[in-house]
Amino acid sequence: MMVDVEGVRLHLAHPDELPVQWVGQEEVMRQLLAAWLVVDERDLPMNPRLVGKPGVGKTTLAYAAARRLGRDVYILQATVDTRPEDLIITPVLEDAGKLRYVASSLVSAMLRGGIAIIDEGNRMPEKSWASLAPLLDNRRYVESIVAGVKIKAHPDFRMVATMNDDASTFDLPEYIHSRLQPQILIDFPERSEELAILRENLPFGEERILEYVTDFLQNAHAADERYTARDGINMARFAMKLQMLAKDEISYRAALHTSLLETLGEEALRYAPRP
Repeated sequence: MMVDVEGVRLHLAHPDELPVQWVGQEEVMRQLLAAWLVVDERDLPMNPRLVGKPGVGKTTLAYAAARRLGRDVYILQATVDTRPEDLIITPVLEDAGKLRYVASSLVSAMLRGGIAIIDEGNRMPEKSWASLAPLLDNRRYVESIVAGVKIKAHPDFRMVATMNDDASTFDLPEYIHSRLQPQILIDFPERSEELAILRENLPFGEERILEYVTDFLQNAHAADERYTARDGINMARFAMKLQMLAKDEISYRAALHTSLLETLGEEALRYAPRP
């Protein structure tokens, strides 16, 4: 798809399609949807940030919330190498030396009234965040120096940033921090919710394997370890594959023990459920 902005033709990104469902923790879903709500014609949507340990489902929550609203979703993966032009418009050299201007996922969402997810936003340096400052306040626009255009956000545009609470990230500057409000904390799920998450992601999984993995994760959460449902899904999948390859010549517990050791390491064995 292409659109013209101030006489410049922009090639837009396609929305993302993910086969995910949000299971449990409806309170954080409610908070995210509330942040995007507009209560008066003079009001503006907020730009929330979802904060939690890697693997607790921040991106899944953001995507599922957007789909509940029936909106297209555009995901931009932030890294330490993300440049301002990566967030807005990138020029691409075509045949005969002509330039094609390619809009980022974020700008595509702005123009089409979609929802943009800046994933792992605190891995992005300050210079890149600074280019988004006008978008995150009541101006709601970005400027492309490369293309020489100012792009205003569609009234239906919404944005959310996900952020890991680990040490391998940048500290957000205060002027950006204050624009990314509210902060919505995503914690580990309760046992019933975690089991439901495993069932949703592994509908072909044996119940005894899913129960074992859920017990492992709950033991780890109680000790404030960082293992998450994502780790549990990988652990269960590998155990099922090991058992299938062995043609059931090993027990499911032996397969789970090997899977736990090989996916998460020896230190994780202390949280394995007792027979």
